[in-house]
Amino acid sequence: MSEERRARVARKTKETDITIDFKIDGSGNCQVNSGIGFFDHMLDAFTRHGLFDMTAEIRGDLQVDCHHTIEDTGIVLGNAIKKACGSKKSMKRYGSCILPMDETLVLVAVDLCNRPYLSFEADFPTEKIGYMDTEMVKEFFYAISYSAAMNLHIKVLTPGNSHHMCEAIFKAFAKALDQATTIDPRIADTMTTKGSI
Repeated sequence: MSEERRARVARKTKETDITIDFKIDGSGNCQVNSGIGFFDHMLDAFTRHGLFDMTAEIRGDLQVDCHHTIEDTGIVLGNAIKKACGSKKSMKRYGSCILPMDETLVLVAVDLCNRPYLSFEADFPTEKIGYMDTEMVKEFFYAISYSAAMNLHIKVLTPGNSHHMCEAIFKAFAKALDQATTIDPRIADTMTTKGSI
């Protein structure tokens, strides 16, 4: 790899102050503290299973609720992913994963196409996992898909325990993104007939 595929993105509003350093070709190292324990667990799982490296400094108005913190983290992470991908030269572009976690089975598919879209099919049996609202899972991936300009499909094929469903989604997304960002020397330019993505 001649160029390091890495990006540092910061975003500060009246509600949140977030800085993320994201490296595509990493080894699964994650340093994060959002103040939301289960969300940190999911970000760690994403980083580890995608073999990325990520350091995230996340401060939000948790005295209100977890919404702004999780949504804005998705915005910043999506921007970091897009920036780290660069021109997408020789990148596979597509990635998918069907991932089991105990009784749960999840499908995630990614297209790094510069056309943002999210399809999300998951009905969680509980409203919260720890201090994280389960409805924020969709909001997080919506923010990622639009700020990274990716086409992202997430579907829970076999539902079950909320923790298992959420963790399977984050891990499957990691695997799909790892596949989509893989460099293939057979691809001389970008994976499109248009000339550029």
